[in-house]
Amino acid sequence: MSLGFKNAGFELLAAYDNWQPALDVYKCNFDSPAFLRDLSDESVVDEISALRPDVIIGGPPCQDFSQAGKRSEGGGRAILTVRYGEIIAECRPKLIVMENVPRVRTSKAMESIRTLLKDCGYGLTGRVLDASRCGVPQARKRFFLVGCLGADDEFLGEILDANLANHQMTIREYLGDSLGTDYYFRIPRSYDRRAIFSIDEPAMTMRGVDRPIPPNYKLHPNDAAPLNEARCLTPKERSRIQTFPEEFEFFGTKTDVNQMIGNAVPVNMAEYVARAILEYFEGGADALC
Repeated sequence: MSLGFKNAGFELLAAYDNWQPALDVYKCNFDSPAFLRDLSDESVVDEISALRPDVIIGGPPCQDFSQAGKRSEGGGRAILTVRYGEIIAECRPKLIVMENVPRVRTSKAMESIRTLLKDCGYGLTGRVLDASRCGVPQARKRFFLVGCLGADDEFLGEILDANLANHQMTIREYLGDSLGTDYYFRIPRSYDRRAIFSIDEPAMTMRGVDRPIPPNYKLHPNDAAPLNEARCLTPKERSRIQTFPEEFEFFGTKTDVNQMIGNAVPVNMAEYVARAILEYFEGGADALC
């Protein structure tokens, strides 16, 4: 999210997270400060308010809503999603952006956030966007809620819809032949699904797991190629499909790096939303101030 908005021309004031490995990587790649904080701590609101941000962007934890999770709001993470809305209500920036999985739209947490933000005077636009139509070679769908003080609901909808590409971007379109393979293996959530894909299609959603090809894997009828023509993608390659630039550095344990890459908002997808906001204001980032 941060890199996408920075690429669009926004100035980054600060970042907040409660996971030290992610903060270490952030500090290595950005000049703006990053703080280890629990967002449920009331003092965080004072810190953020003191920065006087024009925009607050964030992706509260999605595990309680994700297809890969238990799909239950009783897991505890949904509370942080609501807390994100409460922080916005207290800080009252001109603009807010929240990203999450599509299932969040029908959650009690989202109902609470919408009510809270509407009571504060925010006009709201909600969209499920397909990353492969936002400059990302990946068929990853995510929900974005964008709010603007004093605006009408759906204020950004027309721009978000109009700028979508008319086709899904493939891996080859974005990375050319740099992977050195035409096919790759992705561990499926269920072996009732295919696991071998072509780079001439959008990638499946990059996940926070990195496992070798099982020695007893049986070819699925819909696999794109024989097993001996495919290989697993490296963490760096998966980060490139997430549209992180080559020079962006990930480090830490294998588990941490995979989780960071898999959980990230694709850079170009965040930039797509950021540029739509700037187009709405016409004068660019300076028009927000």
